[in-house]
Amino acid sequence: MTATQGLIPRGARNPGSQGALRHLNQERLVEFLLANGPSTQAELARGTGLSTATVSNIVRDMAAKGVVTTSPVTSSGRRALLVQLTDTGDIAVGVDFGRRHVRIVLTTLGYDVIAEEQVALEPGYDVLGAVREAARLLDRMLAAGGHDRESVLAVGVGIPGPIDRRTGTVLQGAILPEWVGITRRELEDVFGFPVVVDNDANLGALAEVTWGANRGERNLIFVKIGTGIGAGLILNGQPYYGFLGITGELGHTPVAEHGVICRCGNRGCLETIASTSVMLESLGRGDGARTASDILRRGLAKDPAVLRVVSDAGTAIGQAIGNIANVINPELVLIGGPLVGLGDALLDPIRHGIRQNAIPIIAGTTTVRISSLGDRAESLGAAAIVIKGALAGQEG
Repeated sequence: MTATQGLIPRGARNPGSQGALRHLNQERLVEFLLANGPSTQAELARGTGLSTATVSNIVRDMAAKGVVTTSPVTSSGRRALLVQLTDTGDIAVGVDFGRRHVRIVLTTLGYDVIAEEQVALEPGYDVLGAVREAARLLDRMLAAGGHDRESVLAVGVGIPGPIDRRTGTVLQGAILPEWVGITRRELEDVFGFPVVVDNDANLGALAEVTWGANRGERNLIFVKIGTGIGAGLILNGQPYYGFLGITGELGHTPVAEHGVICRCGNRGCLETIASTSVMLESLGRGDGARTASDILRRGLAKDPAVLRVVSDAGTAIGQAIGNIANVINPELVLIGGPLVGLGDALLDPIRHGIRQNAIPIIAGTTTVRISSLGDRAESLGAAAIVIKGALAGQEG
């Protein structure tokens, strides 16, 4: 059964009839909503190529049948009608594994979050042991909500490392080396569900254009700054994966010709001078800064040493972003990770670095701001990729 079956009644129709054409147009709208989440009628018209009048009439009919719900919103300063799929009973699961946590969200095909939980993990955890813990948490969440396992479409899993999309295998270079070599099949064996796996920064970018305040943006870079530095790319409205799926490795952009050797084998990579772990080393662990939360706390207290370290790192990150911006000309750069609470203390040096390396017209027209989804971005992106897979009738 495809994702659209059950949403719109199917029946024998004359393929050349007016009714058949209307039914086809309804399916186009449903497919667009499945792929992009709640959308205004204007966005539906642009995305499907249908006229605004046709979209309005079909949405009215679909709302009367209970296929969609509508609600008034403001879009670009104008009143608009937001269209959202109703709950079909199917569930998409998004799982985000970090250095010290696993977060799970359960969502509907209509992009509604119905459950969300997070548990702590010990640093250096056993991967399959952590996956088993996540699987038990997922079972508890399903049971608590009264959901059958059969209602789960698939489990999306976000991992901080490069993924070979041909095989679903975590490759060398993952910021959590214990994940290297783990395959999608191993995750499926533990979860007991179809699994789709992706890099956490890619999922953060996808979440921003499907769940966040930046929904509908066509060209953006999502940069996650943490122990590693990764980027997710949205080009012309779609995630960009390249040949193997290994894109956005911003942290392995060489920025210091005579810098230290990076874990990837190259010299002077961005991660060796701008990751949160390097910031902590610069501050000196004996000075009371042991985690990214300590950097955030002291930065908010205007600690001059912390602000200097953050400024230096932000400028270097901005320079690397500027190089990418010169190539893809994004509308928007979104910054995620544990330090986003610093606000302009982090953003201003990033903007400065972009101005140093991007050509003036690109630097002047690229907006840089904080992610709208905080630490939820990666898990929501993992759920979104499941929903998009449902559109194609895939299981991962």
